[in-house]
Amino acid sequence: MAEKKPVKITETVLRDAHQSLIATRMPTSEMLPIVEKMDQIGYNAVEVWGGATFDSCLRFLKEDPWERLRKLKDGFKNTKLQMLFRGQNILGYRPYADDVVEYFVQKSVANGIDIIRIFDCLNDLRNLETCVKAAKKEAGAEAQVALSYTLGDSYTLEYWTKKAKAIEEMGADSICIKDMAGLLLPYTATELVKAMKETTSLPIELHTHYTSGVASMTCMKAVEAGVDIIDTAISPFALGTSQPATEVMVETFKGTPYDTGLSVRKLLEVANYFRPYRDECLKNGLLNPTNLGVNIRTLVYQVPGGMLSNLTSQLAQQHAEDKFYDVLEEVPRVRADLGNPPLVTPSSQIVGTQAVLNVVLGERYKMITKETKDLLAGKYGETTDPVNKELQKKALGDEEPITYRPADDLAPELDTLRNEMAAYNQQDEDVLSYALFPQVATEFFKYRDAQQTGIDATKSDAETKSYPV
Repeated sequence: MAEKKPVKITETVLRDAHQSLIATRMPTSEMLPIVEKMDQIGYNAVEVWGGATFDSCLRFLKEDPWERLRKLKDGFKNTKLQMLFRGQNILGYRPYADDVVEYFVQKSVANGIDIIRIFDCLNDLRNLETCVKAAKKEAGAEAQVALSYTLGDSYTLEYWTKKAKAIEEMGADSICIKDMAGLLLPYTATELVKAMKETTSLPIELHTHYTSGVASMTCMKAVEAGVDIIDTAISPFALGTSQPATEVMVETFKGTPYDTGLSVRKLLEVANYFRPYRDECLKNGLLNPTNLGVNIRTLVYQVPGGMLSNLTSQLAQQHAEDKFYDVLEEVPRVRADLGNPPLVTPSSQIVGTQAVLNVVLGERYKMITKETKDLLAGKYGETTDPVNKELQKKALGDEEPITYRPADDLAPELDTLRNEMAAYNQQDEDVLSYALFPQVATEFFKYRDAQQTGIDATKSDAETKSYPV
């Protein structure tokens, strides 16, 4: 029998699983009743916050995301809570000044976060430095740096191992291989994990999606190669565009050197709790059955599941659904023009939207979005490959692209933001909600005020803006 090396499990049902399957619409009220049982499982961590949850709470669920975090922290007394953090973009879609990033990290930890998973859409580590340093200042907080996994001639084993070594030198506590599109194949995972293990002594976690149908096999080969932690989702919210099923992976490694030690009986209690809610989501249309299948186009076009649904939505708005496959063919061409970035928020939206415009308008780059221009200008960071110089010239004219860290151009913002939203401020964290989503947060604050003063909330601006379930 080989030496025992139990693999650890991070459960994603309270964040990425429902973000991937039901557009992040699970309310806090559905989470709290099962927290006590989940806390007894023995997870490495439970991912509960970050990603799109913050926006969704404010915009659609009319919840305070900070209050959600505090309630979850009250329930999880033995289990670490984890969040996903978009580096200098925090949880928004633009770079923020360092003082906002630092304050957001401080307040996230103060309200209950133990592990901050930090990534950048270009894998530009300069965009992660402020967040990592801020996390290290907070007692007990762990900084995990995630590398957005993608394919391309430049994304070699040497590329990944150099990044891993730089992450270790940065002072991070662990590394995550973030395979947001389900592109990491099983035997490639073996090579990647072994190479990274030879390069760094940091723990390595694997986050992948089942979109392409290979995630469980990829997790298995990664564990055999030495990965320390895998992300899984309890079975009612697993598979499809979500993660491999927790119970399946636990049973897979049972009796092996990688045995998790987790109780499948206890996991079934958690699954039994979520199953009726999943069935309800299927009935009301919140869970689209197509999200549960295998989409081989992911491997062909390298497009994440969430990006596929965005493309479909954009084409429907343009009454151009018949152009879907043309857009899929255009995505890799646009990606190459923009330096072959990994397709993850916000680069996936930038590439996808530009591809739709190129196809629908019948001329490539007839219209260039502001975000595409900013990426070409270096305002998101350094791309792995050089961008298309002709396109860059067309987009920027005589403007010189920047080569330094984009946030170096940003003056401190916190005081200005506090002044702008002073009329709605009820807690320290409100300024951060406003910083990330000014209009959406303001509408939420108005709704909150109306609720607190007993005014009919259906007449508030927040309600009239429409909050789909």
